[in-house]
Amino acid sequence: MLYIVPTPIGNLSDITLRAIEVLKEVDLILAEDTRTSKKLLSHYKIDTPIRSYHIHNEHKILEDILSQLNTGVKIALVSDAGTPGISDPGFLLSRACTENSIEVCALPGPTAFVPALLASGLPCDAFHFEGFLPHKKGRQTRLIYLASLPTTFILYESPHRIKRCIKELLDHCGEERKVCVSREISKLHEEHIRGTLAEVYQVLESRKTIKGEIVVCVAGQGK
Repeated sequence: MLYIVPTPIGNLSDITLRAIEVLKEVDLILAEDTRTSKKLLSHYKIDTPIRSYHIHNEHKILEDILSQLNTGVKIALVSDAGTPGISDPGFLLSRACTENSIEVCALPGPTAFVPALLASGLPCDAFHFEGFLPHKKGRQTRLIYLASLPTTFILYESPHRIKRCIKELLDHCGEERKVCVSREISKLHEEHIRGTLAEVYQVLESRKTIKGEIVVCVAGQGK
């Protein structure tokens, strides 16, 4: 059995009781960054063995993990924060398990784009989740596509790229398109910057430093 276990994106209290139970009961935890995950495990007094599993080694250790699962070992997969597989490692292992008749149980739990969308004030009856844009090849193609969508679309972005991202969105979507930039969700300094792309870009441009994980929600065309 492979368990996909979401972990808090900010406040450690956001973890579910079921997630704690699973992390205590499994034989092994696969973690994107063991140093980050050990802080969470220590907080909840979880002493399950932990092993590194990230984008740089997932292909190398995949067969070994599948071998363990096939012998009856119960494994939980966690990322640094949020839900594994959502802009984080997880898809490769989940697909391999389903292809090898290994049961996969995905627990519900924290993921950054849902609270960002709900707090944005933008339509959420239908939406498109894009995740991270390509840094170079294909970036302009994706921006052109996203600008044409009739529904709210959602991006993940890093603090040092957010100004460039909003400027590009402004160029492709126009100055009056509504946007909400959310950062530090579920943390002490949570912030939601709402307004038109032109207004939000001015706010960001006025800041020397921007910190925290960032979610960008943009209104659909004509909304």
